[in-house]
Parts: sequence; C-alpha cells; structure tokens
Amino acid sequence: MSAVLTKGHGGFEMLEFRNDINVPEPNSNQVLVKVLGAGVNNTDINTRTAWYSKSVTGQTDSKDFQGKDIDGGWAGVPLNFPIIQGADCYGEIVAVGVKVNAERIGERVLVRTMQQYAVGYRPYECWTMGSECDGAFAEFMLAFSEESFKIESDWSAAELASIPCAYSTAENLLERSNVKAGEVVLITGASGGVGSAAIQLAKRRGASVVAIASKSKADAVKEIGADAVINREDRLVSSLENESIDVVIDLVAGSDWADLLDVLKRGGRYAAAGAIAGPIVELDIRTLYLKDLTLMGCTVQDSQVFKNLIGYIERNEIKPLVSRTYPLKDIVSAQKDFLAKKYVGKLVLLP
Repeated sequence: MSAVLTKGHGGFEMLEFRNDINVPEPNSNQVLVKVLGAGVNNTDINTRTAWYSKSVTGQTDSKDFQGKDIDGGWAGVPLNFPIIQGADCYGEIVAVGVKVNAERIGERVLVRTMQQYAVGYRPYECWTMGSECDGAFAEFMLAFSEESFKIESDWSAAELASIPCAYSTAENLLERSNVKAGEVVLITGASGGVGSAAIQLAKRRGASVVAIASKSKADAVKEIGADAVINREDRLVSSLENESIDVVIDLVAGSDWADLLDVLKRGGRYAAAGAIAGPIVELDIRTLYLKDLTLMGCTVQDSQVFKNLIGYIERNEIKPLVSRTYPLKDIVSAQKDFLAKKYVGKLVLLP
C-alpha cells in the first residue's frame, strides 16, 4: 500500500512517501480501515518535530524546532520510529479481527483519535493515532473496533475526515469547561481547525463567541458564527472590557497569555489544548486566586465526546470547514500550507 513514513524527529525530510508498505492485518479486536480521508493537524507536525519535548520552548510554526527523543510524543515517552502519522481518519471497514462481528465489514466509520481501548480506558492515559500507534497517512490503517464509530452522513470523504481530531478537541474543551447557553466564550486561534470547530460547537450550545484571529480572516470567522472578532495583533485588554468573559478556550498561549485571565469574570474558567504561540507563560498567582478562576488542561477525552460529534453530524447540527484537499503524496505541501496559516478551517489528505 501507499503510506507516508515518519522516519524520526526533525523537518520535512523525515517524511517519506512509499508504495511498498505491507497492508497490516487486524488483531482479534481490531478492524482494518480503508482510509478515504485524513485531516492535517498541529499534532502531526508537533510529533514529528518533537515539539512536545520539555526542551522546546518556542511556537509551533517554527519548522526547525527539534526536541529530545526521550519525551517527543504525546505521552512523554520515546516513540518507535518509523511510524505512520495521521490523527484523523474517515474510512470503510474492509476486514475485522476474529472477535469483531463480520457484519461491520462495509461500514463507513470515523475513528477516534485517542484509542483509549488500548490502555483499558484508564483515566488520563493516552494512546494516540499517529503517535503511540500508526495513523491515517496511508491507504489502510488498523483501529480498535471499539474506537471506530459508524457514521451515516451525506458529507464528502474530505468533510468527514476533517472532524475527528479538531472537533473532538474543541468539544472536549467546551465540555470540560461546562460552557452553557447565554455565556460569553473567548476563543483564541479561531481560524484554525480546532478554533473554528470551537466556534461552531459553542454556538450550538447557545453561547456568544468572541474570536481572536488575523484581520484578513475576520470575515470568514464571522461567517462560521463568531459574534465579534478581535485582531490578534491588538492588545486584548484594550479590545475587551475587564472581566467580561465567562470562559476562555485557548489554543495559543504565548507572551500575551496573562491578558486572557484579566478579561475573565470572577469565577471564570480557562481551558487549554494548545500553545501555538509558545508554551511558556507568566502567571500572576494573585489573579488566579483572588478572582477564583479555574484553569484546566484538556487532552484526554471521555468517550461520550466523540459520540456527541457523531450525533451532531448525523443531525446536521454542525457544518464541515474544509478549505483544501491534497493527494497523500503531497503531504509536505499540505503541512507547509498548514504552517503558513493560509486557510480557515481544515486541510485534508485523500489517499
């Protein structure tokens, strides 16, 4: 089969497109999925560059960052290269293991990025596609049957492939921070895959959304559903009233991070699942405790989060946001476009 191998931590030279990779065979509780679409995500790039390593302190759009091998993956342990990355998968089940009902063959499925079945659903443990196991940058991939969700929708393959990683991350952020109707939610990095998903999902909950994005993307972000857009080049505390935000959904962090806590109301909630502007921030602990704020990191997801997304899609409560598609062999071009932030929404590879 065709697949993209990541040979180690480093730059684009670590990505090798090949046509001679053996099609994997499912174990007893796995399914073999013919990949019909695979989204491009920050985590694919971060894993390749070892950005998750504690030795890296800079922003995620620096192509040359390379952390240490000992903690370069999601789980903070060494990865076994070569690996096939790809955290998003939409596809068709074409074979099953002996413990899986053969009637699943032919099902169209979305595969949950976090294969928690592999670790026995233990709390806060990660087993992630394209990191701890091979992912979707291939014609075929293995997934646990329990983590492969049947989907019935008239969306295109590219549209369905745009959902798993970004939308589950966004839904998890909103679920963990308990966003409710009538609240005001501030979303950073709002034009990206997770940010644009969070806008739709927050509006679905009845919240008002203030988005932060570049000036050139403001109109597109408003079309997604944002009630107001703040230019990311402007100082946040100059654009918003102090203590005017109920919940901050942060994907950016960086040097202006403290402003996010200043605009939160007393008793407000802050939820993070990214740090594209840099992971090292400065916290005045007095702001935290004198305002009774709740700060939370959001990675591991309850399985209900993904089930929610399946329902939203099948009931047409959300809309896909695919900006461009690429053949699998053009993965480097796709990742370069992703890093250049040329587009609003998702980029998708079509094996």
